[in-house]
Amino acid sequence: MIRLDNISKQNGHQILFIDASMSVQKGEKVGLVGPNGAGKTTLFRMITGEEEPGDGRVTIEPGMTIGYFSQDVGEMSGVSAVAAVMDGIGPLSTLATEMARLEAAMVDPAQAADMDAIVERYGDVQGRFQELDGYALDARAREVLAGLSFSQERMDGDVGLLSGGWKMRVALARILLMRPDAMLLDEPSNHLDLESLIWLEDFLKAYEGALLMTSHDREFMNRIIGKVVEIDGGELITYSGNFDFYEQQRAVSERQRQAQFDRQQARLAKEIKFIERFKARASHAAQVQSRVKKLDKIERVEPPRRRESVQFEFRSPPRSGDEVANLKNVHKSYGSQAIYAAFDFQLRRKERWCVLGANGAGKSTLLKLVAGATEPDQGSVTLGASVRMGYFSQHAMDLLHGDDTVLESLSGSFPAAGQGSLRSLAGCFGFSGDDVDKPCRVLSGGEKARLVMAKMLFDPPNFLVLDEPTNHLDMATKEMLVASLVKFEGAMLFVSHDRHFLAALSNRVLELTPDGVHQYSGGYTEYVARTGHEAPGLHPGQ
Repeated sequence: MIRLDNISKQNGHQILFIDASMSVQKGEKVGLVGPNGAGKTTLFRMITGEEEPGDGRVTIEPGMTIGYFSQDVGEMSGVSAVAAVMDGIGPLSTLATEMARLEAAMVDPAQAADMDAIVERYGDVQGRFQELDGYALDARAREVLAGLSFSQERMDGDVGLLSGGWKMRVALARILLMRPDAMLLDEPSNHLDLESLIWLEDFLKAYEGALLMTSHDREFMNRIIGKVVEIDGGELITYSGNFDFYEQQRAVSERQRQAQFDRQQARLAKEIKFIERFKARASHAAQVQSRVKKLDKIERVEPPRRRESVQFEFRSPPRSGDEVANLKNVHKSYGSQAIYAAFDFQLRRKERWCVLGANGAGKSTLLKLVAGATEPDQGSVTLGASVRMGYFSQHAMDLLHGDDTVLESLSGSFPAAGQGSLRSLAGCFGFSGDDVDKPCRVLSGGEKARLVMAKMLFDPPNFLVLDEPTNHLDMATKEMLVASLVKFEGAMLFVSHDRHFLAALSNRVLELTPDGVHQYSGGYTEYVARTGHEAPGLHPGQ
């Protein structure tokens, strides 16, 4: 269906692929993995024809339709989200846009003189829209958008007024509505809340076409894919199974390759020792020459390419009092929408609360109230004795000074710290070598998140308030963060759509629903077992 044969490709001086081959067959669901910069997006672009390989061949089955979702969604404005989603389906989108314009014209007193012509044109356009089954498509588009957590109001509003994250969802919905023969999805799980993520997971499981995707969400990958293609040092290596199985197989393969390398090195050392010992003796000249020739003919085993994984070690935070945060009789509204009414909540030392709730339930508002980033309309929010808070929000990334380098930004926050310790800190969060000299303005979303996280955790707080901390992080950084936070001795209050993160770190669940607020002892895994669903509002089997 899709084949890459002996592909070679380089960007500037960077070699991405050398004689690399892979295939995706009909109905296969394949995860594409590899470190940042390995060439995942380039591979997608070669399949779609946006880029050509330097050498080798890309073969697509004739007549096959391909839908490609990337993080670069392009410009969207002037139409509703529904119309923008249908835009990928061809003429129907044009007709839907014209119908919306004519409907507006029919209620515009300034155009009363042209009303007959407007109504006649509307009849023609509507008739053609019906012929092409446009109303069914409109319903399907709304169904997909609802699955991605769009309200009716947001569906019908100007897509140009949406944030970048919501525009990403529109672009993703466009590909899902197409139902092409093959989908290429580059990080589709970014910017989704937990409910949307679970809906997308079910949609992709039921999708019958070929799927090639990247994702930094381990659980999401595990539940969808049955094959992994890894980009490793210019090669494309195929593994059967889900992501967990791939990691196990990769570890076995690495151990075998290391053992093979060690055995060969031992043999080579023995031969070299003999040559060095007897090369000056005429009586051993023939033997020495024979062994030199033998060495030249041996095909050398390469050691496995090890992925660097640096761990961040928490210094012990100062001990807080037993009561960390207390909310009493809290009321909070935005306009006419009441988020909290007479809300009471207490968080104690060593408790790790994850907050669950559908979009608009008030998850981020709760974190802002506790962090002091917003005030309650009524009631009180107090922190306990000796509480030192670390607050991570998406807004914090916007506060980095663009002209500061990574190292200057860290130095500005911790002027008393030595350069060595700050460089080590930067290294733990993925900034090695010259990366520390990058200005903040050129950092990606993931790099900014890592820098803010590094600043927050260096001078250890004893209470962490984290709003979607894994949103922009790659899998390796997430693993490092989870491993570090498992050892964290303080209290936590956090929101995340990453189920691996939720399960690994929570020991309490706060569930926000239209029926009220529910508290569960035990972590996210116990919550799922007890309620039968993975997020509020989802029923067993959904």
